[in-house]
Amino acid sequence: MAIITNTINYVDGDTLLEGFFAFDDAIQGQRPAVLVSHPWAGRSGFTEERARKLAELGYVGFALDMYGAGKLGKTDDECGALMRPFMEDRALLQRRISAALANVRLLPWVDDKKIAAIGFCFGGLCVLDLARTGANVKGVVSFHGLLQAASNLKNPKISAKILALHGNDDPLVLPEQVAAFQKEMTEVGADWQLHSYGNTVHAFTNPLATDFSAGYKFSPDANRRAFQAMENFLAEVFA
Repeated sequence: MAIITNTINYVDGDTLLEGFFAFDDAIQGQRPAVLVSHPWAGRSGFTEERARKLAELGYVGFALDMYGAGKLGKTDDECGALMRPFMEDRALLQRRISAALANVRLLPWVDDKKIAAIGFCFGGLCVLDLARTGANVKGVVSFHGLLQAASNLKNPKISAKILALHGNDDPLVLPEQVAAFQKEMTEVGADWQLHSYGNTVHAFTNPLATDFSAGYKFSPDANRRAFQAMENFLAEVFA
């Protein structure tokens, strides 16, 4: 097994974007692909490593770019400034992640009938919005993602299966928001699951998150359980 990685440029309108892809060259022919949508800082080593892990599972992993080639926030203020336009304009967010999906469909190693997406924090919201647009993807997985409904999409037609992996004590996603998400998914007839991990806050998959009192803390147990849940979910939706 040799995991091959590279970057690829693609566009959304006039915005140049840079994705990172990984695949196992020991596998012959086309295989399912999984988009990886980044947290608020931008595409970084964090999502690139997830793309590699997906390649080890036999998929094409594609770490997408929501902000533009080379844009990466280093402080909370910088990250917030990068994310804010997409939170304020969900149609822009939906168009930008749809551009990544269109690009992945063109990769020669990809079975374009078997595509899923995962996302972390802000990226969780992005993949949920991809599903909300009615995109032809098999499933989406949100890791400690934002859950609020898209106001520009009334009664979305969701065909993708949904898995939300949530820290029960996440201060960024309050219980009433979780309840609203569950209500939304039920009312639109989505095939959805929500796994809630006890004594777990935001960013529980990120080893660099270290401050439980601030609501950001890596949890080895929740991280392991969440990725196992993702593996099981992908095996199901791609069967």
